Amino acid sequence: MKALKIESHKGLFVTEDGDYETVDKIDKAALLRLVNLALEDDFEIDEFDEEVLKNQAHQIIYKSISEKLTDLNKKRNQFRDESERLYLDAYEKYKI
Repeated sequence: MKALKIESHKGLFVTEDGDYETVDKIDKAALLRLVNLALEDDFEIDEFDEEVLKNQAHQIIYKSISEKLTDLNKKRNQFRDESERLYLDAYEKYKI
């Protein structure tokens, strides 16, 4: 399932229940969910295309979010490694 897609000249994001909502209605909880999806291996979005996405507000929002999520997805292994190293000392200290 795509995290972001362009359909009927609108930018859409996937909601918690698997439906799609327009990107102008995105909130902080939905952004966090998209970030978590971007850290998964099967992350997928439609590429930004100004010609297909006619609504100017949707263009700005979709482009910004898609660029950041794509960048995070490309760096997901590095992010996971750094996160694990950050808490490794504490984990080792309190491990039984």
